[in-house]
Amino acid sequence: MVQQHITSAYDRDLEAIQAHIMKMGGLVEAAIMSSARSLEMRDVELANEVRAGDKAIDALEEIINQETARLIALRAPTASDLRLVLSVLKVSANLERIGDYAKNIAKRTTVLVEVPQVPDSAAALRRMAREVELMLKDALDSYIQRDAELASDVITRDHEVDQMYNALFRQFLTFMAEDPRSITSCMHLHFIAKNIERMGDHVTAIAEQVVYLVTGNRPDDARPKGDTTSTTV
Repeated sequence: MVQQHITSAYDRDLEAIQAHIMKMGGLVEAAIMSSARSLEMRDVELANEVRAGDKAIDALEEIINQETARLIALRAPTASDLRLVLSVLKVSANLERIGDYAKNIAKRTTVLVEVPQVPDSAAALRRMAREVELMLKDALDSYIQRDAELASDVITRDHEVDQMYNALFRQFLTFMAEDPRSITSCMHLHFIAKNIERMGDHVTAIAEQVVYLVTGNRPDDARPKGDTTSTTV
């Protein structure tokens, strides 16, 4: 009877923590798309909302950290349960970083409204951000459903984000070479593209955590990276 009571308390605590994870994930998904939309629409007010909203994401990470530490201290989870509990910390840390990148995009949007636009760049960045947002949705679904197959699919899709980044990088190089007046705009846009690419990496890290959680095996660390820009310049 005592053991059953302890188990029920552990399950309730863990469910509460995972509810925070899903709330945090929802805020991050919204931040990704709002930051991209603010760039495309040159909407400074929306960009400022993204920047302000990052505080709620940070606060949720802090709550998750505190409640996870409390859970470990009070419930003393077994080895298999501990793997699940520690995965919560890793998922929330990756979500927090994605939120930071969304905030960084919003910051640069407030600068880009003051300089000439680069044709088609904002729409391309929005499409790239949309792909990352969809990856994040699936990664979080795979986490809740303990679906290693869906998580593996998310990992594979990161290559598409890398390819989109590579194409934008080359596009920005071309614009800067043809029109030096576009250098400032293109530099900011490149940093935004890189932020989105890094978002994809953190989403992939969440998916990899799911695979490990479900199977006990870590995905192949040698998975190819599609970002080839380090060899381009």
